[in-house]
Amino acid sequence: MRLSKTLLLVKRVARNLAARVVFGAVLALAMAFLSPLIEPLLPSRWTEQVKPDAVIPILTILATTMLTVTTFSLSVMVQAFQTAASQATPRAYRLHLEDTTTQTVLATFTGAFLYALTALVMFRADLYAPDTAIVILGVTVLVIGAIVLAILRWIEHLSRLGSMDDTLAMVERQAREALERAMQQPAFGGVPLDADPELPESAVPVPAPSGGYIQFVDVEALHGILAERGGHITVTSAPGQHVVKGAPVAWLIEGAGEDLDQITDCFTIGSIRTPEQDSRFGIVVLSEVAARALSPGINDPGTAIDVIHRLTRLLHEIGAPSGSPPEFPRVELPTVRAADVVEDGFASLIRAGAGHPEVIGAAVEALRTLEGADWPGMAQAARRMQGYALRHVKDALSVTDDRDGLAHEI
Repeated sequence: MRLSKTLLLVKRVARNLAARVVFGAVLALAMAFLSPLIEPLLPSRWTEQVKPDAVIPILTILATTMLTVTTFSLSVMVQAFQTAASQATPRAYRLHLEDTTTQTVLATFTGAFLYALTALVMFRADLYAPDTAIVILGVTVLVIGAIVLAILRWIEHLSRLGSMDDTLAMVERQAREALERAMQQPAFGGVPLDADPELPESAVPVPAPSGGYIQFVDVEALHGILAERGGHITVTSAPGQHVVKGAPVAWLIEGAGEDLDQITDCFTIGSIRTPEQDSRFGIVVLSEVAARALSPGINDPGTAIDVIHRLTRLLHEIGAPSGSPPEFPRVELPTVRAADVVEDGFASLIRAGAGHPEVIGAAVEALRTLEGADWPGMAQAARRMQGYALRHVKDALSVTDDRDGLAHEI
């Protein structure tokens, strides 16, 4: 499914914890209207046996326990995410907030609390008919079943939540997904743009509606607008790039018209980088984790080497950009280049680890492996980065054996 701006907003709302929690209260409110429709379908002896007095104590227990469990779980989540941010990188904190397992579990607990509380209020306000108690009991049993499954899932998830292994796996997974999308559609379905495009003098700039990072470009909507106007557009600011308000993010070659609002609405700009179209973001986060691990306060070369191995697997396995014809020929966009991701992944890591022979050795070995990757330009970028590593090694290592050994490898 192609990601449009509307679908992007829907996905972001779905990842929001509050949106999932509200479902519990909505479920209880819906029962006030659905229960009278369900009750006639049930055997009469069931409705006679189950009265509100049998359901209200269960709802009371549920509301009390779920409030405690939710409060405890939220404190554990915040502590785990803060630990990940301090040991890995602050960007990992934002990625952890989108962890679907944590969100689903917490939404189940909080939603169950709101469901029980709302159902109690509805009973006390006589908004539920007495005969519908059997329906509420049935829904409550289903809610309890969901709680049991969530607790089992939460126990298993807590064993690794916030750990370095969990953080690295999560970042690698998101980086892989973003890069694979970039390989399948190098320009998000548009025409790949040269690094330094030549723009005609008649080109009309499209100003950024606000300052921040470009998070999403709705290429399909842009193409539809330009098809009506008979124009073309060259997007010069790729997702992930920071812009200031009023700076040109694109240039209209033809079909400019007087109203640019439709064009600017196709660009989503925010205060942080997001992984939907920013294929380099995950690589940058992995590199930040390695640089933080090599800082004097942490001094963990093993994590840096682990990051190097993850980067090697990632960049070697994603393959080459697709050569399929553009789906939206009226839109030109920059593509992610092999040189960019190699620099994002290894440059800061080499600077931070220049004084660690084992780290630089792993980085050089990884770069030599990447010379055999299918991605055009990867071999040249890897060789250039090896030379960069050698120059840092010569300045950072004072022991001749370490320095000469790495220089021989390069």
